[in-house]
Amino acid sequence: MTYIVDMSSSTALNETVTIERNVRSKLNDNGRIVIPAEIRSKMGIKPGDTLFLTLDGDVLKVESQMARIRRIQESMRTLIPGDRLLSDELIADRREEARREMEEWLG
Repeated sequence: MTYIVDMSSSTALNETVTIERNVRSKLNDNGRIVIPAEIRSKMGIKPGDTLFLTLDGDVLKVESQMARIRRIQESMRTLIPGDRLLSDELIADRREEARREMEEWLG
């Protein structure tokens, strides 16, 4: 899940899940903010997880590593037909390359 925090209105929302109340968090002297437990739970994040922060105008986007991976996988699915396995193509390419190298080596 990706939550979007609008810095101008302190509203947190998700593409499919909206938190009904405003979420307010203060920036401390070290530049840290606390992500409320409700949001952490809905995002499936825990201490030590990698988060990606993106500034889009005056909107700070926070995305977990797993959410980013899933988003990229979904975008790739639109580019590659469902009946096509890139792993099989890669294996076939490597075998063909090995065959050519063996022929060159044997003369």
